Amino acid sequence: MKINATVECTPEEARAFLGLPDLKPMQAAVMARMEKQMLDAADAIAPDAMLKSWFSLIPQTQEQVQRMMAGFLNMAAKSPGSETKGRT
Repeated sequence: MKINATVECTPEEARAFLGLPDLKPMQAAVMARMEKQMLDAADAIAPDAMLKSWFSLIPQTQEQVQRMMAGFLNMAAKSPGSETKGRT
């Protein structure tokens, strides 16, 4: 014996009939939070924000340039490959 039953109802009606919880409020809250995080991340990678962060790394005064160059030279002098071979 074969029985076919067709039930026409909306997903909300099916959840209510089966006693399942309504997750719409929770889904809306999660989606709102995700949207805020995505917009904040998009603001962080905006071209003007990126340029500001990059230009903050560039020395602004002559003294800063001198300190930066001295630091590079000190690092180069201390690197393992900078010693001259054959010195006595």
